[in-house]
Amino acid sequence: ESVTVFSVEDLVMSCEASGNPPPIFRWTKDGEDFDPGSDPELKVSERSGSFAFYTLSNTMDTLTKYQGKYVCYASNELGTAVSNEAILNTDGKNQKEKKVDIRVEEGNSTTLKCNPPQSSMEPIIHWMDLRLRHIELSKRVMLGKDGNLYFASLDISDSRDDYTCNVQYLATRTILAKEPITLKVVPSNSILRNRRPQMMRPAGKHSTYHALRGQTLELECIVQGLPTPEVSWLRKDGEFSESRTSKDMFDRRLRFTNISESDGGEYQCIAENSQGKATHTYMLTVEAAPYWVKEPVSQLYAPGETVKLDCQADGIPFPTISWTINGVPISEVDKDSSRTLTASGSLILEDVNFRDTAIYQCWASNKHGTILTNTNVYVIELPPQLLTEDGNTYAYTEGQKALLECETFGSPKPKVIWRYYNVVALHMHKLIAKCCYIWAVTVNSVTVANIQSGFVPCSKMRKVAFKLDPRVNPLANGWLEISNVTQSDDGIYTCTVPNTNLSISAELEIFNRPDPPILLQISDPKHREVTLSWTPGDDHNSPVTEYVVEFEEQGSKERGWEELKRVSGNKERADLTLWPYMSYRFRVIAINDVGKSNPSKPSEIHSTPAEAPDTNPEDVRSDSINPNTLVITWEKMDKRNFHGPDFKYCVQWRRAVGGGPDWHEKNVTDPPFHVDNVGNFSAFEIKVQAFNEIGRGPEPDPVIGYSGEDVPLEAPMDVGVVLLNSTTIKVTWAPIDKETVRGHLLGYKVLTGSKGHHRGRRARELESMVVDTEPNEQKKVISDLRPFSHYSLEVAVYNKKGEGPRSEALTFETPEGVPGPPLTLTLDSPSETEMTLCWTPPGQPNGVLVGYLLQYQESEHFSTLPIKKKKKKQGSCCASADGSKWKKTEKVNSSQSFYQLQGLTPGSHYLLRFIYNNETFYKTDIETEGTGTMRVTEMQPSFATQGWFIGVVSAIGLLLLILLILCFIKRSKGGKYSVKDKEEGPMDSEARPMKDETFGEYSDLEEKRTASQPSLCEGSKLCSEDNLDYNGSSAMTTELNMDESLASQISRPSGGPEGFHGLPDNSPLNPTSFSPATNGVPNSVTILD
Repeated sequence: ESVTVFSVEDLVMSCEASGNPPPIFRWTKDGEDFDPGSDPELKVSERSGSFAFYTLSNTMDTLTKYQGKYVCYASNELGTAVSNEAILNTDGKNQKEKKVDIRVEEGNSTTLKCNPPQSSMEPIIHWMDLRLRHIELSKRVMLGKDGNLYFASLDISDSRDDYTCNVQYLATRTILAKEPITLKVVPSNSILRNRRPQMMRPAGKHSTYHALRGQTLELECIVQGLPTPEVSWLRKDGEFSESRTSKDMFDRRLRFTNISESDGGEYQCIAENSQGKATHTYMLTVEAAPYWVKEPVSQLYAPGETVKLDCQADGIPFPTISWTINGVPISEVDKDSSRTLTASGSLILEDVNFRDTAIYQCWASNKHGTILTNTNVYVIELPPQLLTEDGNTYAYTEGQKALLECETFGSPKPKVIWRYYNVVALHMHKLIAKCCYIWAVTVNSVTVANIQSGFVPCSKMRKVAFKLDPRVNPLANGWLEISNVTQSDDGIYTCTVPNTNLSISAELEIFNRPDPPILLQISDPKHREVTLSWTPGDDHNSPVTEYVVEFEEQGSKERGWEELKRVSGNKERADLTLWPYMSYRFRVIAINDVGKSNPSKPSEIHSTPAEAPDTNPEDVRSDSINPNTLVITWEKMDKRNFHGPDFKYCVQWRRAVGGGPDWHEKNVTDPPFHVDNVGNFSAFEIKVQAFNEIGRGPEPDPVIGYSGEDVPLEAPMDVGVVLLNSTTIKVTWAPIDKETVRGHLLGYKVLTGSKGHHRGRRARELESMVVDTEPNEQKKVISDLRPFSHYSLEVAVYNKKGEGPRSEALTFETPEGVPGPPLTLTLDSPSETEMTLCWTPPGQPNGVLVGYLLQYQESEHFSTLPIKKKKKKQGSCCASADGSKWKKTEKVNSSQSFYQLQGLTPGSHYLLRFIYNNETFYKTDIETEGTGTMRVTEMQPSFATQGWFIGVVSAIGLLLLILLILCFIKRSKGGKYSVKDKEEGPMDSEARPMKDETFGEYSDLEEKRTASQPSLCEGSKLCSEDNLDYNGSSAMTTELNMDESLASQISRPSGGPEGFHGLPDNSPLNPTSFSPATNGVPNSVTILD
């Protein structure tokens, strides 16, 4: 076995062998004698049957000189055994690697190299980060067989500084970590362009691959391209082997398990993407290292024997066979004419003697390697011995393969003779005539003999011809094999060593199903009993465990044979209980552990006399359907219970109340029986008795039956209704008089019918509901009614015949309930920041609609924005809010069929829902047009809200104020003016006083209408003209002009969902403080982001 040493602890060379006397070990290195004990840097550990040495050095530098090819020899006085060649490699101290930094542009391909150390062992490669987490592999990121990491196309997310290649060797339990690699993916300044697939590994269009038989082989194709290519495999000269081929590593590898010569051929991998395809063709050639076809067997030989050691091997190319004796080539041993080599590679030793005792090595070699096998030839004289115990018993089921043991020991190998004793003529040989004889045949030094007795004179025995049964196979080790054993193979077998008194015997028992019983006899016939006896058949070495008695009725042969009784296997008779007035035949089946016997021959016919019936029919009942009729029925009796001829049923009936003691009766042959004109639902006592011409059966017990039912006569009274909620009521009624039911009371039917919504809101078609109750119920809760609807209610009683008259109709109205969703919702985005919603009223308003509540949110952020709306037909103020709550509009009037959302983010996805009484009854998705990437977030303040800007403005204002003060002071010192001149002169427009009503007025409250703004639904099929009658509120929008910084502050909610939380009541921005002058339409500011 070849090993690679990575550390001083790994250098351990061991050799094990067994023998008597214990073997002595020696080593060769590169064909030269090598004594580990003489090397001061090596430590030797020698035990019985093993020899090992290891290094004492502490550095890898000193291990280089121990590289080479080692062979171990184990010797004792009987010969020398040779081990296979072991190659020792050392991986010196790893060179210090430089840190690698790779910088590649996004979209390109690249390769991170691992460079594992050269070794005779196949390494396992793991690419990991410094936290020992595996780098995720995919069709884009692939691990090559060479250990490198391949990127078909790079993504920004591939950037990291800890790509580490870890090389694992399982045999030495070693993991080598390489220096981490830094990969920086640089964003591309140009548009990423798709690329055709190109092969990264292997390079080129064609390659040739050689594999050895029995190995596991992988062909791989790693490709680059954008988008990442798909890879498929094709065998151009045949089909894939389903059992030996599989695909791995995202179809980039084609794996062959236990590869054979038939897998050789041409394979092609095809890489494709939207830009094209690339191919690579492998020409796979499968050869074979030498392997054994037949190995020589170690054995004892006696002096003078001829020994043939067969040694056959195969491989591609065909191997060369050579021999050594005790590790020495046969050409270097003294030439001996008694040793010859055949063309097939066998070694023949003629007339062996004690000097030929040795260990012979057969070597098979080709360019792929060498194998050897050690064969012991021991020339010795030993007396024969029988190692198998005498008197063994072998038990087999018929049809199995029997194996009789006769283990021998001795030199030369003792020959044995098998003899078989049986007084029955055997089928082991083809017997033409019976005679007293002894006959034997020898196969593979084993002789099979047969001893039989007959009545032919012995002088004629030579005329008897025999043929060995092909089922008998004497084995080379002295054992006897008999295939497909039969009952005739039962007997005593002996194994004898000729010319000695050594002999053992063995008994062969063949189990089989028992033979069927014979000689069935009927005895002791009694009233209904009889005794059946039989003689058991052969049990074939497996005792009978049970007998089964079967019968056949002669009058009903279509029934076939039926089981009557089972008795234990130790009995030979059975007492049988029979039916009267029947003719029987019996048969018996024997059962043992192997199986059932064939049925015995049937017995004679036995007939039993007639008797009166001993049972009556079962399940007597009334099955009346029509009124005024009584129908009596029952289950028909089995013919075996007739017990005599002229069998009939006697049907008897009388009224249960007032019928008197007398019975009405009628004899019939089959059910049912009808009695007319007996009234509706009247109670009768009924019974049915069996009889034949011998007599009647036992007196039956009467049962109560009823004549046919009729529909009930009266309706329930005192029907009442209690409203529980908008969809549930409780119905009550008084119990019905049982006499008016005219049948079995099954229950009540509560019938409700809907006439549609009341108050004329929406007419609906008539709907009905029927609820059944139990017979004893006097109230019932009915659910699933429609809210805000007219209902009528009736109650009726029913029986099997049908439903009676209904009670007087009782009407009631259900209260209002939660409305259903709008029937339709359509969306239109007339601009990048606006969305128009149109809907139709709900199909189930369940009351008087007072408005709609609209909610929406941006699906990426799940941010919400409350938008309040008054119960009016105009739009009111809307404001923005940030966070995770829904944004709400104002409440929308029920007559309105669309609503306009403003201030939405272009190119964004929103969730929209309708709410009534805090319950969501409709949801949908909307998406605005445009390419904006802004999310619903807080509006960023402009420079006007920055501190530096406010400070500069404040400084300028302060400076102007100082200048004005200085100016006034200077003018006051400049001279005096005539008051009269000033009064008479024209008034300076700048000196005019301001009006009180306009001083300090905040102009943002001035209402500004947009000039002729058209309806968002105009020219669109989303909304009909009928839905636009809402005083123009949604076709016109209002604006509120304000400072951007103030709008930004308003856009930040302080907790509540309303968005104006925290504003004073008298604030011009509070939606509840708008002036009535706005005609109920508060100004709005669209500050939704």
